[in-house]
Amino acid sequence: MATISPFSPPFPLPNTSSKFQPPMLQPYLEQLEAPQHQLQPQQPAVEQVNDEPLHGSLIQNPESGVSSNHSSTNHSATAYHVTFNQDFGCFAIGTDRGFGVFNCVPFCESFCRYFENIGGIGIIEMLFRSNILAFVGRGDHPQYPRNKVMIWDDHQSRCISELCFRSEVRSIRLRQDCIVVVLEQKIFVYNFSNLKLLFQIETTTNPKGHCEVSQAAGPLVLVCPGLQKGQVRVKHYASKGTKFIVAHDSVLACFALTREGNLLATASTKGTLIRIFSTLEGTLLQEVRRGLDRAEIYSVSFSPTAQWLAVSSDKGTVHVFSLKVNLWNLSTNKSSSSPDSRVPVAASSSFSFIRGVLPKYFSSEWSVAQFRLPGVSQYIVTFGNEKNTLIILGWDGSFIRCKFDPASGKEMTQLEYHNFLKPEEPCYGKYG
Repeated sequence: MATISPFSPPFPLPNTSSKFQPPMLQPYLEQLEAPQHQLQPQQPAVEQVNDEPLHGSLIQNPESGVSSNHSSTNHSATAYHVTFNQDFGCFAIGTDRGFGVFNCVPFCESFCRYFENIGGIGIIEMLFRSNILAFVGRGDHPQYPRNKVMIWDDHQSRCISELCFRSEVRSIRLRQDCIVVVLEQKIFVYNFSNLKLLFQIETTTNPKGHCEVSQAAGPLVLVCPGLQKGQVRVKHYASKGTKFIVAHDSVLACFALTREGNLLATASTKGTLIRIFSTLEGTLLQEVRRGLDRAEIYSVSFSPTAQWLAVSSDKGTVHVFSLKVNLWNLSTNKSSSSPDSRVPVAASSSFSFIRGVLPKYFSSEWSVAQFRLPGVSQYIVTFGNEKNTLIILGWDGSFIRCKFDPASGKEMTQLEYHNFLKPEEPCYGKYG
C-alpha cells in the first residue's frame, strides 16, 4: 500500500489561477488551481430518466489488497486502455491487473498499482499531474462495476468517491472544475467540487464514448456526437450556445479539440479525410487527406500551437499535416450566429475553382511526414515537448518517440522505443 504519492512536487502545477475551493474534494485536489470560470449547477434540477445517475457519494472505507510498483511483475499484463493526461507530459494505462502512470520525457514508470484480486481497469483518466484519477472496471474480473466511475486518490491508495449509473460507462473526461461521464446515448457533466449534476446531453449512439473538452483556463467547451449520423455538437458553456456541425456523411470515428477549444478536427468511419472546423463559427477551415482507401482512425491530435495535426490509423502509419489556421484571429473572433444553430459545411480549398472538374483527391492536402508503426496494435499519438517530435503509444505496450522534418516530407526518425508493459526502472523525482 502506497504511503507517498509520486505526484507530489516536483511535478509542476497547471498554469491557471482561481479561487476555486471544492469543499468535498479539496483535500485531494490541493495541488491544483482551478480555472477562472467555475461551473455552476443548473436550476431547476435535471429530470429523472433511465440513464440518470443512481447516486454520487464519498467512500469512507479505504481500499484493500492494493500493491505498489512491481509486486506483480512476474505476471504479464494486458492493456485495456491507454491515455495521455491533459498536458501530454505523462500517460496512464488500465490493465487486467490494475493501473500505471508513466512519464513521457524522460520515459520512465511513475508508479503502478496492482490489485491482489487481479481486478481489471478498462477506463482510466488522469487529472493533469495530480494524485487524482478516475476509473471504470473491465474484463473477466473487473475491479469495479462497469456502470460506476470511481475517483481514486493515490495519496491514500483508495477510492474517495463514486458515480453510479444505470448503464455502462463508455468514457470519462476530467477538467479541474468538472467531471464528464459518457454513456452510450447520454453525457453527464458534474461539478468537481461537490459532484452536483450541471447538465446532461443526449447524443446519437456513441458506443466508443467520443467526447472532448477544452483544458485551458477558461469556459468549458464540450464536443460530442450530435443526434444525427456525422453530426458534431459543440457546447460553449460561457455563452450557453450550442452549434451543430454536419462534419461528415458517415458516422464519426474520432475527433480532437485544441486546448482552448477553438479548433476541432474530425474524422469519419471512412477514414480518408480529416476536417478542421472553427468551434465558434462552425465553419470548415481546412481539409486534409490521410489516403484514398478506407481506414479506421484511432486518434487525432493538435500540436500546442495548432501548427500541426497528427493522425494514427489501422493502416499502420502516423501522418503529420500542416495546418493553415490563424489562432489569433480565432481567439479574438466572436460568433455572430444565434446560440442554437445548425451550421453547414463551408467550402475551403485553394483548388475550389476546379472543384467538381477533377477528382477530389487532386485538390486534397496531403501529409508532410509519415511514420511506419511496428506490428498491428492500436496506437494513439500526440506531440512531444521538443520541436517536431511525436509520442506514440500502442496497446501492445509500445512507447515510441520520433522526430519529423516537414521540409523534407520523408519518413520520421525514431528517437527511442520502450515497452511500458515490461517494467523498467521507476523514475521518482525525475519528471520532465
